[in-house]
Amino acid sequence: MERGEERAQLNYAEIGREIPEAIKIQKDENQHENELLALIDEDKLKYIGSIVLGLNDALVEILGTLAGLTFALQNNRLVALAGVIAGIAGALSMSSSEYLSNKSEGKTEGAIKSAIFTGIAYIVAVVFLVAPYIILSSPWGSLIWAVLDSVFVVFLFTYYTSVANDQPFRKHFLEMVVLSTVVGLISFGLGYLARIVFGINV
Repeated sequence: MERGEERAQLNYAEIGREIPEAIKIQKDENQHENELLALIDEDKLKYIGSIVLGLNDALVEILGTLAGLTFALQNNRLVALAGVIAGIAGALSMSSSEYLSNKSEGKTEGAIKSAIFTGIAYIVAVVFLVAPYIILSSPWGSLIWAVLDSVFVVFLFTYYTSVANDQPFRKHFLEMVVLSTVVGLISFGLGYLARIVFGINV
């Protein structure tokens, strides 16, 4: 709706060259646009940085952990258990870090909310990533599903923030997917290397 108002302003500006009355309508459209922007007053947008921090860290860290453990252990129950433990510990760690970071910057008013949003975003990502290991029996099928889940989460979140904040969708989406993929590939290699070096055979 806001973008529609913006396009309307440009159209009225063009018409205003020939019909002066159109300039008044353009000013009205500008006021409508500002009113629409004022309606976007959600906590999810105020604390978008905290949500990005929690989601991104979970997607990169937990997906990398699951990938490495899948290669090292090749046992869904053990990988799921390790993923849940790492996820809970990571969520608590990220929440406390976000809280302390805000406090140190003097943002005492929103410090608790920032920590909560970070922790919730982290937990949501962990649930999406670990679920395949609980549902399926094949470790490789679970890993593929977890990777697809991470792409799906990134897609939904990036689409929401791109529309709400009028940011380029494709650029942010590709950045997060590439980052998660690179970390996952590195973790694959480390997991395989650990399996060989330590002679793990579960």
